[in-house]
Amino acid sequence: MRSKAILVRGLRVLLVLLALGFCVYSVAAQWEETVRAFRALSWATLVGAFAVACAGSFVWMLGWRAFLAGLGSPLPVRATFRISAISQLGKYVPGKVWALLTQIEMTREYKVPRLRSFSSQMLAIATSCAAGLALAAVTLPLTSDAARDRYWWLFALAPVLLVALHPRIVTWCLDTALKLVKRPPLEHPVSLGRTLVAVGWTMLGWVVYGVHLWMLCAAVGGKGAGLPFQAAGAYALAFVVGLLVFIAPGGIGAREAVLVMVLSPVLPTGGPILVALSSRVLLTLADLGLAGVAFLMGRNRRPVQDEGVQAEEQVSAPQ
Repeated sequence: MRSKAILVRGLRVLLVLLALGFCVYSVAAQWEETVRAFRALSWATLVGAFAVACAGSFVWMLGWRAFLAGLGSPLPVRATFRISAISQLGKYVPGKVWALLTQIEMTREYKVPRLRSFSSQMLAIATSCAAGLALAAVTLPLTSDAARDRYWWLFALAPVLLVALHPRIVTWCLDTALKLVKRPPLEHPVSLGRTLVAVGWTMLGWVVYGVHLWMLCAAVGGKGAGLPFQAAGAYALAFVVGLLVFIAPGGIGAREAVLVMVLSPVLPTGGPILVALSSRVLLTLADLGLAGVAFLMGRNRRPVQDEGVQAEEQVSAPQ
């Protein structure tokens, strides 16, 4: 068991180093463009947008925490923040599985069963997509003809995904998937109340990220009463599209393309590119900063092992 723990820690360190390498590369590859973008913005705008990006990440973490608690593994905010902040570096490694795998292994330190951790992450991702598409569907059709014409099919998915978050549907889907891989069903299906709390935190996170983008848009000359709505919808749509581009680390490229397309009608020439590049770098710095804080915090005392972990270990133990 000790050798396995050492191996897991070693793999985690390797993943973090890989993620840091990809982060540095993504910034260095566009260094000149990034410097020009930052020079066009005031320090107050950059610091404010950075702080808001950190806040958005923290709020989203609370949404995942609500799902995890609903499944039977409540964690303190400190522990949840540490797990989320460090594991999110995995999204910068090509492929979408590294952040998920890291998060699952880190929750094991707090005696959370792997299946429960995986289920909570699937719920959090589905909720982010559904809430993001719902926000874009409400804000962009009235402000962006280009987004409506090109991504109408994504908007159509929003109400379907929101309905699919009902606890009965979620429980049936997860139990069916677990049955197919010959695993036990969920011990603690998520209640409607917990689901609504998680959806509320997730939607608030989208609004916070919308404020982040709106600050950058206003700084490059964007005006009008509809600009905050356009910024919030643009960020939500760009994030979901970037998530669907499986191979791109952090949705790089795809997310910026959507932002430029949606924001072009409301920003001066060159403004959308400045906003997209600045947002990408600030979000990367926010992820790195939060991960650094999480590393400095260290790991607190492990909770008592619950029945879910015991049952999982009995199932996975060699016969």
